[in-house]
Amino acid sequence: MKTKSSRFDHLVARYYPAVYTFAARLTDDPREAVALTREAFNGAHKQLQRMLSQTAITTVLIAAVLRAGLASG
Repeated sequence: MKTKSSRFDHLVARYYPAVYTFAARLTDDPREAVALTREAFNGAHKQLQRMLSQTAITTVLIAAVLRAGLASG
């Protein structure tokens, strides 16, 4: 039986490269991109537990990067 954390770990492993790439293009700073990506996954964790659709997950993650970037900038 998979636990919720292992499901989330799987989502992070699957989507981290795309989310990081988006954040890196947004910030043009690799360290800031890592921080935004981390914030995006932390902020989206609760929402992702309720998401089943791959499209919805991607939308939540991109929105989280944008919110984190706007908040830090």
